[in-house]
Amino acid sequence: MEKLHEYQGITGRLHQWRDSIKETCNKFNEDYLKKFTEQIENTVSGQLKGNVRAESDFSHIYRKKSRAELIRVSAAVMGIEFSYAAETAFVSPTLLKIGVRHQQMTLVWALSPLVGFFVCPILGSLSDRCKLNMGRRRPFILLLSIGIVIGLILVPNGEFLGYWFGDENEYYHESKVRNAYSHPWGIFFTILGTVLLDFDADACQSPARAYLLDVCVPEDHAKGLSTFTVMAGLGGFFGYSMSGLNWDETEIGRSLGGHVKAVFSIITVIFVTCVTVTLTSFSEIPLWVLSNSQSKIYVQDQEPSRQNSATYGTFEEMEADSPDVYEQARSDAPIHDSNEINDIIETSFTTTCNVEMANEVKCSLQEKSVEIESLRHYLLSIVNMPFSLRMICLTNLFCWMAHVCYSLYFTDFVGEAVFKGDPKAAQGSERQIRYEEGVRFGCWGMAMYSLSCSFYSLIIDKLIARFRAKHVYVGGLIFYSIGMALMALTRAKLSVLIFSWTAGVMYSTLFTMPYLLVAHYHNLSTFDLNENGEAKRETSVRGLGTDIAIISSMVFLAQFILSLCMGTIITSSGTTTSVICTASVLSFCGALSATKIMYLDL
Repeated sequence: MEKLHEYQGITGRLHQWRDSIKETCNKFNEDYLKKFTEQIENTVSGQLKGNVRAESDFSHIYRKKSRAELIRVSAAVMGIEFSYAAETAFVSPTLLKIGVRHQQMTLVWALSPLVGFFVCPILGSLSDRCKLNMGRRRPFILLLSIGIVIGLILVPNGEFLGYWFGDENEYYHESKVRNAYSHPWGIFFTILGTVLLDFDADACQSPARAYLLDVCVPEDHAKGLSTFTVMAGLGGFFGYSMSGLNWDETEIGRSLGGHVKAVFSIITVIFVTCVTVTLTSFSEIPLWVLSNSQSKIYVQDQEPSRQNSATYGTFEEMEADSPDVYEQARSDAPIHDSNEINDIIETSFTTTCNVEMANEVKCSLQEKSVEIESLRHYLLSIVNMPFSLRMICLTNLFCWMAHVCYSLYFTDFVGEAVFKGDPKAAQGSERQIRYEEGVRFGCWGMAMYSLSCSFYSLIIDKLIARFRAKHVYVGGLIFYSIGMALMALTRAKLSVLIFSWTAGVMYSTLFTMPYLLVAHYHNLSTFDLNENGEAKRETSVRGLGTDIAIISSMVFLAQFILSLCMGTIITSSGTTTSVICTASVLSFCGALSATKIMYLDL
């Protein structure tokens, strides 16, 4: 009877609840978790070996895109710029606050470019050859985005993680000066997050830009790149504006752990949302589909498929009864990747060429594609660049060096040179408060630069059409050089806001012009001029993703060079104003280099 009363009482109910919960968990594991795990395994396996279905509709690749569709494709770069805004606004002040000196702080920025300069072009080469069912560019966007998220978590929480690993909880020693030796683990985690965030944010832009060019017809390249830059500018504007607010005075800021943690937490959510929008926008044509000569790409509307897509090497529009169709296919079809030969064949089914002719074209072009079957060729293409691409790289190097001076050290310049603050001053002192105000005010200046970048990007394609590409390219760099020189001379709050607009013009130029020129070269299969100054068709094969990655990798080289010497420049001059002066000089050098670029008919 005692046992019966026990099971009928509270103990009995607890046993029943325990058994019920256990049964529910077992049922969930059998019905849902197991199926979910199997689905993930099948998805991963399908991505690696390619889907057996080749009858997919890729008509969206061969039609012009609306502005809304281009915004979806470009959403990822908006999230990247949100992340970049938080990084550039807070990493330098954060490192200085926990005891890192200027000369050491600038060297921190050399770590990620040291890796990125060599890895970024290789990632571009691998993306050209990626055979996943997801496509060639989106897997790399996803992979690098994971690194950005980890960096966004580590940077604001590095000091807190350091306490877990044994750092001292005292901010100050008897000298009332912050000491780096008391925060070794905090500095380590902050630097690790900085490297991940900086490298992945810069590297992710290359596959994102290549993805845009892949899913757009050549007629949309200028419009697409300008939209891409507008989204980047808006991301920077809102990111810096968020950084400029004082989140310590808000309930959200206090609940999330303070100003810096609040900004990084909100930006992490925004970044994940933006990347998801891009990854779900348009499906890519997998490389294994293009390599299968038996598969046919079904296109609902055949007229758009006759557009000459540089990325996938489609034919120009041809008449069915033209006697020169075969010869044109043999000799003039532009080829940019190893997958394009079979793509030419498959697209020819939709452009009135028959199967026999397609097979003959395949045989005639096979010899031309032998060298592109290995990664070694892509690596050699990085070294053996045409003169036109070398000049774009040199110009891009000067431009990125000029921009990095502004973006990485600007808030520190405003806090010290404009507001007369000191990042290492005692907590609560007047100079420390002035420095904090200067950093927040500098964020508003950088918000103005991002906003001007968006506005200028809306009209840059129209300026190119009216004044030609050379004048727009050179003029944008000179405009920035003059603005930085005036800011260094005045060093006033108003000049911070006004002359930051010139940085937006340069950034828009930097984001648009090099890639527009590279896409134009690939579209015309022309990278050089002959003795008469006429365009010469390229005989070797180059990957669009590789060339875009090479151009983009200049940001790593620029950041590495500046990181090695900027600390010495600041220490020797005794003022952070030297950062802005250096930006002005480098931008002028970029303008001189831009005059030597091959512009063709742009």
